[in-house]
Amino acid sequence: MREGKRQAAVFLDRDGTINEEVGYLDRIEKLRLIPGAAEAIRLINESGMKAIVVTNQSGVARGMFDEDFVHQVNTRLREMLRAEGAAIDGLYFCPHHPTEGLGDYLRTCDCRKPAPGLLLRAAEELRLDLARSYMVGDTLKDIEAGVRAGAQGILVRTGYGEEAAAELVPDEEPRKNGDMMPHRVPIEKAGTQGETAIVRPVHITGDILDAVRWLLKDRKT
Repeated sequence: MREGKRQAAVFLDRDGTINEEVGYLDRIEKLRLIPGAAEAIRLINESGMKAIVVTNQSGVARGMFDEDFVHQVNTRLREMLRAEGAAIDGLYFCPHHPTEGLGDYLRTCDCRKPAPGLLLRAAEELRLDLARSYMVGDTLKDIEAGVRAGAQGILVRTGYGEEAAAELVPDEEPRKNGDMMPHRVPIEKAGTQGETAIVRPVHITGDILDAVRWLLKDRKT
């Protein structure tokens, strides 16, 4: 039997990208959507691309909350988005931490961003075309995870995005459409080893809605 064509996706960080960054989201009442987030995800839905959330939740490892609570928050997030006509096609999280944690949660894993494991797992399970996909997030770890998975990274200035943008340095190579200079940062600065490899967001913008509007135009060029 011939396998169907793989689909493009928009991978989305959760805290600071879709919902407001509040430190550790340890109470459901703290869950508040960033303005425009539902519209952004609705645009992804309408485009035919998949909307996939990939999020680090080291609060589990640190004993602040358990995996059941993360599922509860994610369920509530889906409900809030659904109320505004937006749907998440997949949601993946990492509960581990390499240096702080309890029991089996204390370990170096392949799913904690900037490792690309969550994206690779989603691509395998949902038959996604990573080369035609994007990763939208507010940290350099998000961008690195996307780049290492084979997708293009877009940095937003919500959440920790302003701090992340400040770490980037201008590159000398012009972008293909010439609308702005790209930026880069050594991967070692984003949390891993590697002196020559770089993290290169293809775009830096205000928020998730700006990011999605941009990528929908970019994929047509």
